[in-house]
Amino acid sequence: MVIPVHDVNPARRTPYVTYALIAANVLVFLATPGAAGSVPGSGELARLCNLQAFMDHYAAVPRELIHGRMPRLVPTGAVGVGPHGPGCVVAPPAYDKSPALSVFTAMFLHGGWLHLLGNMLFLLIFGNNVEDRMGHIRYFLFYVFCGYAAGYGFALLNASSADPLIGASGAIAGVLGAYLVLYPRARVWVLVPFLVFLPLRLPAWLVLGFWFGLQAVYSSGHGVSGAGTVAYSAHVVGFVAGMLLAWPLKPGTPPPPEPRRLVFGRQARPRHVW
Repeated sequence: MVIPVHDVNPARRTPYVTYALIAANVLVFLATPGAAGSVPGSGELARLCNLQAFMDHYAAVPRELIHGRMPRLVPTGAVGVGPHGPGCVVAPPAYDKSPALSVFTAMFLHGGWLHLLGNMLFLLIFGNNVEDRMGHIRYFLFYVFCGYAAGYGFALLNASSADPLIGASGAIAGVLGAYLVLYPRARVWVLVPFLVFLPLRLPAWLVLGFWFGLQAVYSSGHGVSGAGTVAYSAHVVGFVAGMLLAWPLKPGTPPPPEPRRLVFGRQARPRHVW
């Protein structure tokens, strides 16, 4: 997998929405019980029970999205001791949860620092140009729509799953799909792991096309054991949704500036202008 670090595609206006989304994701992560660190005065089991209860409350659960109702028992966040030893206590839910609204709240939840920072890196690099092309309000609505498309698309493909679906990946995948449609020739600096991290400047169509290809392969269960715990199919749905929504904007999108080529030898010597 290549790691993007910068694109050669300056934006004309400040991407306020992209910055606000990044800030909101970071703040929510820091406020998530047990995600950013241990709960003060608690053990590992207490931290996990707190985190599980929080995620079940605010994350999108495929089975809830399809059937429109909550389960009979949910984690409470408390630790108890049962016949098989210590564990997390479950009880009838003490709150009302809107499955549809949970898709939105789930876009701001992350399971760890690596999950959060990876998503925010892609959003920072590719989100500014998409926001610049769409405008602030339309970009925000586009972002949310792609997140919903990814969430419900994943739920339709995994209707019986009770595992919480979290992360901004589906919405960000939509941003990547839009970037591929609008700026396929833009150059992106990436780090390619090959013994060491090699910096390369590659066209966006290659970087994002390769990323999408991996998600499609992994979503089919190939290349990973049981598709792991990552919702690859949500990435695929979000990416396709972003491409389709951005397609009408393609004809009026100015091409990115051509990056200055590297020069060597005599061409690199300074010239005097009279």
